[in-house]
Amino acid sequence: MAASGSTGGTIPAAHGFADLPPPRIEPGARQRIRASHAKHGRRIAVVDDDPTGSQNMHGVAVVTVLEDTEFASALDAPGSCAFLLTNSRSMPEPEAATLNAAIGRRLHHLAARLGAPVEIVSRSDSTLRGHLRAEVGALTEARREVTGRGYDGVLVVPAYFDAGRCTAGDVHWARVGGELLPVGETEYARDATFGYSASNLCEWVAEKSAGTVRPADVHSLSIEDIRLGGPARVAEVLTAVSDGAFVVVNCLEDADLDVVVLGLLDAEAAGRSFLHRTAPSFVRALTGLDPQPPLTSAQLRDAGRKAGPNATHPTATSHGLVVVGSHVGLTSRQVAAARGRGGFKEVDLDVTAVIDPTRRDGHVATVTARVVTALQNADVLLATSRTLSRGHDALSSLDIARTVSAAVVDVVRGARAAAAPAWYVAKGGITSHDVAVRALEIRRAEVAGQLFDGMVSVWRPLRAAPEVIEVPYVVFAGNVGDENTLAEVVDTLRGSR
Repeated sequence: MAASGSTGGTIPAAHGFADLPPPRIEPGARQRIRASHAKHGRRIAVVDDDPTGSQNMHGVAVVTVLEDTEFASALDAPGSCAFLLTNSRSMPEPEAATLNAAIGRRLHHLAARLGAPVEIVSRSDSTLRGHLRAEVGALTEARREVTGRGYDGVLVVPAYFDAGRCTAGDVHWARVGGELLPVGETEYARDATFGYSASNLCEWVAEKSAGTVRPADVHSLSIEDIRLGGPARVAEVLTAVSDGAFVVVNCLEDADLDVVVLGLLDAEAAGRSFLHRTAPSFVRALTGLDPQPPLTSAQLRDAGRKAGPNATHPTATSHGLVVVGSHVGLTSRQVAAARGRGGFKEVDLDVTAVIDPTRRDGHVATVTARVVTALQNADVLLATSRTLSRGHDALSSLDIARTVSAAVVDVVRGARAAAAPAWYVAKGGITSHDVAVRALEIRRAEVAGQLFDGMVSVWRPLRAAPEVIEVPYVVFAGNVGDENTLAEVVDTLRGSR
């Protein structure tokens, strides 16, 4: 099964799914979804395990702190959507569960105060890496604790069409090097912390449940259900789900998810309740948000330094800082292509030095000084060494990743204070979260949009360190785009694309 080129939100039938029914187009679907939210006062809270879940959204809030006032402010209006960042993909499972439970309780208390529903999405990776069992379980128990009732079902929708991730026949597919592969055959399935073997999502849920769920226990919404039966059939399937059972949602394009959301809203109107474990595509459908074109260099300038206090920072530079922490193969190829374009001063952070307590502080101080000096004359590419250091098990590998990320934070914080870069790009989920929260002190931001269709978000910091407010912050997942995407991001920020 081959595929090539950008999907643009669709996995074309010609790429191997031609025998399926044609897509069902529901007239005014997004408007109907938005109207339902307005009628019922519904808010959408996306509990996001890294900062990349909003990369096909615009005009929505991002909150990085666990505070009721920030949650309420971000979800102040019917139909509003906020991404609540946990960075839980970088945490051990018990810590991730505790954090999700705390957020879930706060959201259900907020719903009670509002007297309106708060729809909760547990947003995770479209290539199936994350704490599925712990986070879904924690959010379910939080609802039961506050309301006395858990969820009837959990929708599993890891589709991310813009990046070539879709589900058909209950098998999840990922576009890799121009070809669609069952996700269990990709490098993502060999992740040091979140590895797995199954491509069939019913089997994957069972694999991740540690024996508490059998594949036969997992329900499925088929392409035929969605395209032939429409919202009524979706509602029929969902109303038959109980006791928090998982439901795999097959979908190949945005139109499929429009149908699913319309059916979901009908099922909820009939008294059913659902949690959602999804990737980005479902969130946009659930909010009823229409796509917008990629941001231009002129729009970035308008949203940038001149709108904020950074312009008066005594040492502000006109140059930007690119920070690369992700180690997936695609990221390394993107770094190589960006280097080939030129225009960077490169500074490396040596992972072997960072994880050695006797060398760590001295090395971080040296790297910080190099970055600050280089920013006076050029854009800077700060990258961790490309050889991935693994521990002896999943938990120790995660500890190494967190140690390295902490060093990256220290370098960027020093560069922020001393040089005030004109823009930032952070590559990798854990990296982009830690840089945003700990280095740039972003508490709340608005998603201005993306630099490509459905990929690579630009945040507009609203509450952050003074020299960061309104300065473009680009959140770039490690596993999206092609070899030239990082170079093109920088070209746009420089105004040359």
